[in-house]
Amino acid sequence: MSDFPCYLPSLLDTEDKNCILKNRIRKNYQHLRKWAKRTHTDCFRIYDRDIKEYPVAIDFYAGRFCVQYFSYDREHDETPPSLQQATNQALLSLFGVNKEAIYERTRIRRKKVEQYEKVADEDDFFIVYEYGVKFKVNLLNYLDTGLFLDHRETRQRVASLCQGKRLLNLFAYTCSFSVQAAVAGACYTKSVDMSNTYTSWGRDNFTLNQLPLQDHDIVRADCLKFLDEAVQKKERYDVIVIDPPTLSRSKKMDQMFDIQLDYISLLSKALKLLSEGGKLVFSTNLRSFSFDVCAFPSYQVQDITEKTLPLDFHNKKIHKCWILSKKSCPQV
Repeated sequence: MSDFPCYLPSLLDTEDKNCILKNRIRKNYQHLRKWAKRTHTDCFRIYDRDIKEYPVAIDFYAGRFCVQYFSYDREHDETPPSLQQATNQALLSLFGVNKEAIYERTRIRRKKVEQYEKVADEDDFFIVYEYGVKFKVNLLNYLDTGLFLDHRETRQRVASLCQGKRLLNLFAYTCSFSVQAAVAGACYTKSVDMSNTYTSWGRDNFTLNQLPLQDHDIVRADCLKFLDEAVQKKERYDVIVIDPPTLSRSKKMDQMFDIQLDYISLLSKALKLLSEGGKLVFSTNLRSFSFDVCAFPSYQVQDITEKTLPLDFHNKKIHKCWILSKKSCPQV
């Protein structure tokens, strides 16, 4: 892993005593750049609402920037022009990029039934590296980019379990968990998602890394219905990863899915697919989520949240994560 064309430019501007936002971005990037070069990664967060007066998250994607503006409070959703100007000026002067390299988003509280939809019609795909693995991302066309950066270490943990194993990836999105697992030596993966767009995107991610699709199935299906059918067929997997949406009311689903209300049923079905000695990795980004360990008396439940939090995300509540495995039978 010595020859990866990761794009990690040096900074152009020096310290600016009059701009604390620019100085913080500079400090963060310089620190992360050393790690990024070592791990062959050129997509990571360079600013995570570090300073209260600058409620912004800035993600670096191989020389492009995804800037997410957050509301100051519940009453004010509009992004102040001064905040936008300060953010743009900091990035332009530090990295010497054009304004076209900055993609702006506004994270406003979403209605319960609102879905993540396309926000533009032009195609703007390009390639980034994560631990030496290629992924196709898009900062223009969709609300999300195709790669959830906060799960970078979760993907590595899942991949570490998969050498020579069979992986099932539910709510697979663009199949990043499956691709990392395949690169790490999984003998077979199956990725399930309801979206034509994301299943196609997932195939592209496998192809980018020269991974044979005949060993890695991508299935367009409602994950809940898929589980019922897989249980009936008595399918078995060594590793199962489930990172579902908090809420979903897709036209393709029969009913509203609510992770807090439905996780016990969801996991109980998935656990029936685990082979002997298998492990299920479950994650959610619902901050108020409560996991009832007593709902799974036959399984050991390990909270691995802290071990999956990346160094570039300062908000420790970005997601929660557990591993479930069958308890060993006591020796007689």
